[in-house]
Amino acid sequence: MKIFNCSVLGVGFLLSGITLSAQEQSRPNLIYVFADQLRADVLGYAGDAKAITPNIDGFARQAVNFENAVSVTPVSAPYRSCLFTGKYTSSTGMVINEINMNPNHRTIAHVLNDAGYNLGYIGKMHLNDQHRRSYERGPERMGFDGYWAAYSFNHDSYKSYYYTDDENGEQVKVDLTGQYGPDVFTGLAVDYIKKEANKDKPFALFLSWNPTHDPWTKENVQKDCYEKFKNTSFELPDNFNNVPDKYMDRVPQEFFDGDSAWKESFIKEGGYQETMRCYYSMVNSIDEEFGRILSAIDDMGIADNTIVVFTSDHGEMFASQGKMYKLTFYDEAARIPFLIRYPKLGTKGKSDACLNTPDITPTLLGLMGLDKQIPQEMEGKDLSFILRHEKGEEPPFAFMQGMGHTYQWKDGFEWRAVRDKRYTYAKYLVDGSELLFDREKDPHMKQNVIDKKEYAGVLNKLRTGMSGKMKELNDEFKPCTWYRDHWMYKNYSIKAAAHGEFGPLPPIEPRRTQD
Repeated sequence: MKIFNCSVLGVGFLLSGITLSAQEQSRPNLIYVFADQLRADVLGYAGDAKAITPNIDGFARQAVNFENAVSVTPVSAPYRSCLFTGKYTSSTGMVINEINMNPNHRTIAHVLNDAGYNLGYIGKMHLNDQHRRSYERGPERMGFDGYWAAYSFNHDSYKSYYYTDDENGEQVKVDLTGQYGPDVFTGLAVDYIKKEANKDKPFALFLSWNPTHDPWTKENVQKDCYEKFKNTSFELPDNFNNVPDKYMDRVPQEFFDGDSAWKESFIKEGGYQETMRCYYSMVNSIDEEFGRILSAIDDMGIADNTIVVFTSDHGEMFASQGKMYKLTFYDEAARIPFLIRYPKLGTKGKSDACLNTPDITPTLLGLMGLDKQIPQEMEGKDLSFILRHEKGEEPPFAFMQGMGHTYQWKDGFEWRAVRDKRYTYAKYLVDGSELLFDREKDPHMKQNVIDKKEYAGVLNKLRTGMSGKMKELNDEFKPCTWYRDHWMYKNYSIKAAAHGEFGPLPPIEPRRTQD
């Protein structure tokens, strides 16, 4: 089999396979699997020798690995809103966690419904605030009108639950206390795949697991997975900073002593070690769950005509740069694994294209032969030409948006950033400070080169690029509370998207969440 090194119109891509036109393909199934808070670099295929991920590693050898994939806003609800709508956070209205998604966006589910797909959604949804754990049938399911076994927000894997519809169409809660939730959700997904595989209509299934989200405790992981890592040692990251980052929106006291130093118990007395053992145990557990999905696909004989995606909503800092958690432009949080397999195309290898969250839905729709059905208001770019070995123009960078605090209406943490194949440029709103990192020379992003003369041209290019993207999206880079006061609680509206007017708003009175 020939190896092609395709570098046309900026497409840097090592591929092997054959080329088929869209007309030669029947409509494929889609299985989109995403973990929560899974870093791009903690998997075996990515070079992590400690990781135990044989199923994901094997899948990576069969798939296209988008090595520069990022999360547009590295936190759960904003990511999910952008994933489903193909829009940027500044156009979805889902600027922080714990608010309710406006249901009038047109999503990938609506398009697939109209194209005759059977739809399924299993696992975490998180497009409502924490007080609304379920999603009633209708608009707030964002077009996922088929099989439903989902919940909004829960990260206790042994006290899980989900909501589904009974034979009368009424929503019922299924309690999973005592069972390992991800294992149950995978079982539901396997059953769904087997049921749908031989039907005349294609299907699209979204499966969202809560691992590898915290709490990272022995009580929240499978015992057999933990046993594999109980004697593993983990070094502090190369870019560990002993001083907590001043732009961190949360300073969790299980890790920090006040806001000025790390806890000794975490850094020096085994807390970090235990946290990482639990995290890697979770990574191993989702690898096992993913293996079950792949086996079901093979057992049903549908692999050749099924697009399978394995990815995550965002990463996790784990003490890098003086930070914990996510919602930052640093690679540990912003980069995500993104593997996509479509055997009918025969495409596999690595792509260095700057794939961003809003690009995912247009790319999938393009790959499924539905490029003419991509809604005008979607702001992401269809990159399916890469997977088809065709010519096309890549985005010059990925534009990322930090809209404020993770889940509270608090100012002081807003940022914008662009990340191209070599550099990351970011700017904070609160004090106007700027950062520029040359990741080729400084992969751990430890040295800010913003004031170095030799980077003046790069800096100007990225500043101009980011300014242009913000203008295109009507992104005014406002404080977090501005969105509360002007978007959410006056008329529950958002501005027109950059590529189309937003539809009429429903008569919903949004709830204030606790600050």
